[in-house]
Amino acid sequence: MEKLSTTSPASNLETSVGGNAHSRFYIPSLDGIRTVAFLLVFVSHAGLGNIIPGGFGVTVFFFLSGYLITTLLRREYDRYESIDFKLFYIRRILRIWPSFYLVLILGTTFTALGFFKEQIYLPALLSQALHYTNYYRIFGLAQGVAPGSWVYWSLAVEEHFYLLFPLLYLALRKLRASPPRQMQILLGLCLAVLLWRCILVYGFQAPSLRLSYATDTRLDSILFGCALAVNHNPILDPQHHSNKLWKYFFLPAGIVLILFSFLYRSPEFQETFRYTIQGIALYPIFIAAIRFPNWGLFPLLNLSWVRFIGLLSYSLYLVHFTVLFAVFKYLPQFPKVLQGGISLLISFGLAYGIYQFIEFPIGQLRKNFSRS
Repeated sequence: MEKLSTTSPASNLETSVGGNAHSRFYIPSLDGIRTVAFLLVFVSHAGLGNIIPGGFGVTVFFFLSGYLITTLLRREYDRYESIDFKLFYIRRILRIWPSFYLVLILGTTFTALGFFKEQIYLPALLSQALHYTNYYRIFGLAQGVAPGSWVYWSLAVEEHFYLLFPLLYLALRKLRASPPRQMQILLGLCLAVLLWRCILVYGFQAPSLRLSYATDTRLDSILFGCALAVNHNPILDPQHHSNKLWKYFFLPAGIVLILFSFLYRSPEFQETFRYTIQGIALYPIFIAAIRFPNWGLFPLLNLSWVRFIGLLSYSLYLVHFTVLFAVFKYLPQFPKVLQGGISLLISFGLAYGIYQFIEFPIGQLRKNFSRS
């Protein structure tokens, strides 16, 4: 989940970002959205999965990732009329792999040493290390890795997507597709993924795990964010429609669609149309949060401590489920709420350490791989 940040005032969406194509600039509210997404996932895993939609938190992460990384690619191409794939993938590796492999090694080591009863199976471990754990989880065994580390399935989806998406985006730009045309093509791919999910569910009765974890059935959640980045991008493009229309019609409509996707419980709907409806609904929510960071409840997303949690969200996501498992195992006498609170504090401590000693130093190194 690659990050963008800026010092530009939120109200001045026409402001020059300056620097090179990957200079840091701040998009208001997005770190706060990361925080909300992580907390949805955490609370769901902490025992409230029947009430709190943790899966929606992952969908938000996907949408946000697509929007941010495509915005980076768009800015690079706008400046240079090319994309340096070597630098893109080096930055991607430096952003994702160090923390990922550190947590993977530590979790695997503690499991192998007997801190957990689970065993480590080499095929399952390799699926994580080589980023195909989502398909191994679907077609393999639901065991053989460190407890809580199955959450890496979503990282595998992103790694698969970004292996190919920059090539698609470059092709669209080289073919001189207009921004609306680019958006239409990306949304057309989203429609194709929806049709594929429908075929799997209604034609082959595919299990829920197949629909929820597979790259080919979940990549539209990222593509929706990509489509927002290429056309009507709230940080790069002029605003269409009035402030009132966005605040009092489009934003409430998006919220209603999200609530509908939670409340309509048909299993077939949940595995097919739900992801599409959520992707569409996130459009006005993201646009409003970015354009109007000081309006309504959006200032809460921009509180310093909320943004700081968002800064740690990647490491929090990596460690939280294993920490929950450990606390549940070693402190079973504590109430669930207290177990969750302890797990959250431990997760914050670990994530902050990873940020200080891994993410921040390597983030400085990544600057050397930006185009000058």
